[in-house]
Amino acid sequence: MSPFAVKALQLLLSLSLLIVLHELGHFIPAKLFKTRVEKFYLFFDVKYSLFKKKIGETVYGIGWLPLGGYVKIAGMIDESMDKEQMAGPPQPWEFRSKPAWQRLIIMLGGVTVNVIVGLVIYISILFFYGRDVITADDMPEGFAVHELFQEYGFRDGDLVLELNDEPFDYQNELNKALFLQEVRSLTVRHREGNIERIELPKDIGTLMFQSDVLKPFEYMRTNAIDTVLADFPAGLAGLQKGDLILNINNTPVQHWHEFNQAIDKTPGAQNTVVYQRGLDQDTLVIATGETGQLGLNNFGRQWIDRGTHLSFSLSESLSKGTAYGIGILSDYVKQFKYVFTKKGATQVGGFGAIGNMFPGTWDWLSFWQTTALISIILAFMNILPIPALDGGHVMFLLYEMVSGRKPNDKFMEYAQMIGFFILIALVLFANGNDLVRWIFG
Repeated sequence: MSPFAVKALQLLLSLSLLIVLHELGHFIPAKLFKTRVEKFYLFFDVKYSLFKKKIGETVYGIGWLPLGGYVKIAGMIDESMDKEQMAGPPQPWEFRSKPAWQRLIIMLGGVTVNVIVGLVIYISILFFYGRDVITADDMPEGFAVHELFQEYGFRDGDLVLELNDEPFDYQNELNKALFLQEVRSLTVRHREGNIERIELPKDIGTLMFQSDVLKPFEYMRTNAIDTVLADFPAGLAGLQKGDLILNINNTPVQHWHEFNQAIDKTPGAQNTVVYQRGLDQDTLVIATGETGQLGLNNFGRQWIDRGTHLSFSLSESLSKGTAYGIGILSDYVKQFKYVFTKKGATQVGGFGAIGNMFPGTWDWLSFWQTTALISIILAFMNILPIPALDGGHVMFLLYEMVSGRKPNDKFMEYAQMIGFFILIALVLFANGNDLVRWIFG
């Protein structure tokens, strides 16, 4: 099965699971409060259903348009825009007849379930799989540091001991912490062994985003080639996987970032490469391709022989998994501000971007990690105060509870229509970005 098909199947399974659970979050409290639920659908049934069956007063079905799902609750202005029902007098079993606090619980049910599902998955992952981390002891060569951060005093080979004067254990979390947390200082151990405390600008996360340097600290890599693209200049010139790059353009190379820094990336530029294969050394002159690349890398050749595996008891998994999930939600909320920048808007993705979050081969651990993340994201996106989303309904309910005045049905109809068009525009924009990235790379 092709990687594309595997990703598509994982995406379909993950979204189906999360949509059904989200809608159950609305369905269950609606039934508890004796509110009639007329439809429960996975995907949208625009004029056609792949499957449907009526059980009691509810029609359960699967639609053909995989853009979400819904429950149709009697007496509620929703995406169905059922004006005929709303024109009649309120009935005891209808949503509009229930107290505001009950309606609020019904509307918050889906988001609540998505958060709980995400937390349960993270707890389960820690309990059944544990967690792999990278400590300072796992990194004998330290980090390769981007030139943006070298300006603050960091150097290649650094390891981080403290973040904001607190012990920092897991080096694999460093870049995320810099981007999303309010990091004021780092205490590092330089390769020579001396320890230094380095102050950082208050807006370091914004500077990283604007400079497109989201991984200023990368694991030190060896000078060995791991991947050669056959149709690119390096492959056509004869370089092979396993070759050691010793020198490029008269610059000695011991680590891969030194190789990247010494390349002349100007299209058509002549790069003189000295390499070793086995016991033999040779020299090649390779012209950079039209895209400014030679077509080789070494992602699999890091100076990390192993990571540290952590195992957790059930009680530890409960506390640490919950904290981890809440941290993921907090990080997502913090980075959401970048969506409203010109650069951030171009990086918004649709189903293609979500699908690419899954690996190209089936792996249950990766599947559940990605599903947990999507569940947390869905919870946050659904609570945004946009009419037609759960958050829009919650916004109007809170207004009613505070003011004592219920928005009239005509206003709610128009708000629902506006919210629906906003959502359609966002879906088209996000998936349009996916299409542009697919066409232009």
